[in-house]
Amino acid sequence: MGQQPEMQPEGPPQDGRDEGAAGLRPGDLTGRMFPHGDWGEPAVRLDELYRWVEQGALETAAWYLADRGWKRRGARILRGAAAGGAVIGAALPLLDLAGLLRGASPWGYLALLIAVSCVAVDRSFGLTSGWMRDVATAQAVQRRLQILQFDWASESVREVLGPAEGTAGEAAERCLGVLRRFSEDVTDLVRTETADWMIEFRTSSTSLALQTTAPTVPRQEPPGPHQGRFSPPPVNGTRPNMPRQRPPEPR
Repeated sequence: MGQQPEMQPEGPPQDGRDEGAAGLRPGDLTGRMFPHGDWGEPAVRLDELYRWVEQGALETAAWYLADRGWKRRGARILRGAAAGGAVIGAALPLLDLAGLLRGASPWGYLALLIAVSCVAVDRSFGLTSGWMRDVATAQAVQRRLQILQFDWASESVREVLGPAEGTAGEAAERCLGVLRRFSEDVTDLVRTETADWMIEFRTSSTSLALQTTAPTVPRQEPPGPHQGRFSPPPVNGTRPNMPRQRPPEPR
């Protein structure tokens, strides 16, 4: 008599995320496998799909909130260094001018250079704008999730009280439509944030390249007494007077 395999309980997900929002450890935003199951009990199946969609939205919001952390810390450090460098760069030349701190002007210029460099690094890497986008996207996902939760509660109450019109199949199709629209909205939010990041990256790279490339102005020599065979035209644009010729003598 063969020994049948025992039913093993389901372990935690492979990516290290628990089912609650507090235990999320977000990684990269990648696609997830659609859960397949038996539709013999549509109510149970719809509830599983709702939990799957809700979990995906919570993971997306947690990913943006986690991505915000290091960007905000870096932006605060750079902005603080820029503000401190600007204050020191403005104070040291004044102290040198007043005679309180001799030879401090060069250090003030260095502090101003450091301040400008910190602002340029922040703009080039998009730290300040990046963590603001992360917060805005996470809040948008959470707000859309709240709408889904209330819509799903309305559909559940309608099924408990009994549908006024339509069949059970139409009710299930309506619930699937609610979940599909929510998934599309979350995907559009992520796509919009990614497009904004790409546009900002290209803009910052182009502006930085234009700032580092200085235009070359041709050198103009001062006018000399003799420049070539012909004299240059007058500045005021008037036509020079021709020398008066002597009339021919009569023979």
